[in-house]
Amino acid sequence: MNREQFSSRLGFLLITAGCAIGLGNVWRFPYITGAYGGALFVMVYLAFLLLVGIPMLSIELAVGRASRRSLGSSFETLTPGSAFARHKYWMILGNYILMAFYSLVTGWMLYYAVKISSGAFGTELNQESAGGYFGALLADPKSQFVATLIVTVLGFTVCALGVRKGVERITKPLMVMLLFMLIFLSVRSFTLPGFAEGLSYYLKPNLDNLHSQGLSTTLAAAMGQAFFTLGLGVGSIQIFGSYMSSKYSLMYESVIITILDTLVALLAGLVIFPACFSYGVQPNAGPGLVFVTLVSVFSHMEYGQFWGGLFFFFLLLAALSTLIAVFENLIGICMDLFGISRLKAVLYNCLAVIALGLPCMFGYNMLADVHPMGGQSTILDTYDFVLSQNILPLGALCYVLYVTVKRGWGFDRYLQETNTGKGLKLPAAARKYYQWVLPILVLALFVQGYIGFFA
Repeated sequence: MNREQFSSRLGFLLITAGCAIGLGNVWRFPYITGAYGGALFVMVYLAFLLLVGIPMLSIELAVGRASRRSLGSSFETLTPGSAFARHKYWMILGNYILMAFYSLVTGWMLYYAVKISSGAFGTELNQESAGGYFGALLADPKSQFVATLIVTVLGFTVCALGVRKGVERITKPLMVMLLFMLIFLSVRSFTLPGFAEGLSYYLKPNLDNLHSQGLSTTLAAAMGQAFFTLGLGVGSIQIFGSYMSSKYSLMYESVIITILDTLVALLAGLVIFPACFSYGVQPNAGPGLVFVTLVSVFSHMEYGQFWGGLFFFFLLLAALSTLIAVFENLIGICMDLFGISRLKAVLYNCLAVIALGLPCMFGYNMLADVHPMGGQSTILDTYDFVLSQNILPLGALCYVLYVTVKRGWGFDRYLQETNTGKGLKLPAAARKYYQWVLPILVLALFVQGYIGFFA
């Protein structure tokens, strides 16, 4: 089977890490770390990365490298006639749901990077006025559409150039730039007056927070973050396994990718919390932290126009790296499923992503009265719930069963593929853990998601 491959190992590592590194690293991980016990939460989170994240990452990479195919035809290639091939369709749907709202949020990042850099928001904003600017953007479908269209077309244009000439050539410097910008912003945080207080809130062990949240809730939050931060369950990591070489073991590569992802998440907190505490602003969760709280913070800073623009440009790079990676997965799936050219796959998927994202966009203005899950829920919330609480954990469970049950690929073949190449090896004794413990942990994550939702 002829399959284009990455020209270098560095390209594979940076691009795969770029798929995992996204906005959740920036606006979710720092907040829940502070809220759930600081350093205590980080230790639990790292334990779940080791127990769940790295094994799941190696499974997707193994299926991709062994089959040299995307999710679109990998199960059929490795195990002809297997019933697992039937499950790929709802996992493929997960990629489209993800891109439908992720491209919209990436468009928001572009909008804010331009507006803050140009000084359009002014200075000395309080949270109410900063919130007003964000509300005005949500109420304006035209501005959202233009920004989303730009980032979507940009991402697909990179993919249209191919794996080496497009995805690898563009994403490698993009990721290097992202890491240098994050390190620069983190070092700069040491000069802020609220650095010590912000760092204490963020990483100092806090038994009171841990107790108030509850141990079971904290464990669920740590496992959920460890799982979702790597983007597992829909084949977005698998596609890069299909392009990689066999020189290094997959456990070795999985550990390096996980370290890069975790490094970005930890450094993001060093940027955010010292800034918040330096200007007397309490951190909030979710989009409000980025589009309201931090906009207010930057507006009070000396040279805030520069620092704010730089920060949002960093966020834009993080979002674009994920966008390009998952777009490449969609293209690979369509090429494998339908036997069409890359350019046709790019065109069809670009139109599909834009069309699927329109309901999310209109959910804040023309369809603002539509609340699919009751209360004040939006269409984007519904997309996110279907993906995060259903498709991702069930897709991951499908991958685990595929490499452990007799009717699937089987653990022996997975072990052989994972241990091919230089580096860290997975011992055969891990079989029982993969067969019994890992499926239970993934299933527990699925159940906990529903418990949290109804609670």
